Amino acid sequence: MQNISNKKPKLKYTQKKFLSQTLEKQHKECALLLKKIFNHHNPHDLWKTYLNWMSWMNLQPVTNNIKNIADAYHHHIHQTRISLKEHNLLPAIHTQDKIEASPPLNITIYLENIRSAHNVGSILRTTEALSLGIVIFGGMTPLPSHKQVQDTSMGAHEWVNWRQGDIASLPRPLIVLETSPDAIPIHDFLFPESFTLAIGNEEYGCSDALISQADVLITIPLFGRKNSLNVANAFAITAHEIRQSTL
Repeated sequence: MQNISNKKPKLKYTQKKFLSQTLEKQHKECALLLKKIFNHHNPHDLWKTYLNWMSWMNLQPVTNNIKNIADAYHHHIHQTRISLKEHNLLPAIHTQDKIEASPPLNITIYLENIRSAHNVGSILRTTEALSLGIVIFGGMTPLPSHKQVQDTSMGAHEWVNWRQGDIASLPRPLIVLETSPDAIPIHDFLFPESFTLAIGNEEYGCSDALISQADVLITIPLFGRKNSLNVANAFAITAHEIRQSTL
């Protein structure tokens, strides 16, 4: 599978050269061009090029507005084998990103042996979005230098403080998120001002060594048949609960 996040369209095609490519390649070039137009790089000249390509491919041209460009982009993506992961999506029209974040909370997030780089990237994105604090990477957890972590974090890895560490280095109290029957439901727990929240591996959760050091176990009450959530989703729910407790 491919992604097109860093690729550029080839603009100086003759009709013969353009049509000599596979249909899949033609659609890929169209998607790349529309992404450039969407990002407002010389939109007028690029739009003329796009209309020429549509004519060469005997496709119906679309009106030049944001919604139609986005719909056409996804049509071309659908005609290729490009992976539509989040970093291949067009940027939001109104991101409302802030120049400065709110002051981070005085808490530590400990990631113990998380296997999926996508999960790590999602956790970093949530951590930055809620301005939670520092992230400590334990064991085999993929680091922010990992490309999949960076892609999934959508740039948030650049704004989150992090370091590698072990259980002994964690600030107290140590609060462990687990599916234990002895754990306190997160909505019944009063989070202190400063603590470590530990999250475990996707397969077996937190290690016995980590649980044995926990001051408190907390859990997310579930009501379906499955007894667990994806680790990044579980973190997002808990992170929001933590932020809400500070308001």
